[in-house]
Amino acid sequence: MLRRIVRTLKRLPLDFGQYELRYSTKGKLIAYALAETGEGRRALDVGCRDGYWSEQLKAKGYAVVSCDIDPRCPQGRIVDANAKLPFADSEFDLLWCSEVIEHLLDPAFTIQEFKRVLKPGGQLVMTTPNQDFWIFRLIKQLGISTATISNEDHTFFFTYSDMKELVGDCDFYGYFPYLLLKFRISATAPLMSPTIVLCHTNDKAPRTTAAARFEKEPATV
Repeated sequence: MLRRIVRTLKRLPLDFGQYELRYSTKGKLIAYALAETGEGRRALDVGCRDGYWSEQLKAKGYAVVSCDIDPRCPQGRIVDANAKLPFADSEFDLLWCSEVIEHLLDPAFTIQEFKRVLKPGGQLVMTTPNQDFWIFRLIKQLGISTATISNEDHTFFFTYSDMKELVGDCDFYGYFPYLLLKFRISATAPLMSPTIVLCHTNDKAPRTTAAARFEKEPATV
């Protein structure tokens, strides 16, 4: 019942980072602006699906490798991001991963794989829903867990501090408000933005975070 209500709300012209706005949501546009010019450089698009953002990265000059567990574009390679990535160490200058990490089984392992295939100093650009978004906080005050209203295939729910713990030092951003004029924000993003946007300069440093730190919440009402 709650999920049906949420699906209805997602059809409203408000940008909460929902799938229905996957080409135009401000979170992804901020992330795309963070990606440096790609002339002579290689990018990996993890979770490419229909290849839209791969094509946008190509427009920046990147030679793009697109992969997904279920690719729906001709150039997409079938790759399971839960497993060791089939790419060499330090192969890419940019790794783009938008709205994927929350679906995975062991985010800490996957982040280390991202760092492995990125060159030292390469860019890791990611987006994921923000568990600390003020609307989610209100819902939790009503005794309803995020898992109850989120996509059923989300296995983890992250905050900005979670992502810093997983990835390391990052530039973090978000956006506000959610209709018409939408501005990039930073300091207030953990509360006001529905989407976490991050850019990490690859340091190759392993993180000690256990994936169990981000266990899925039980779905309660």
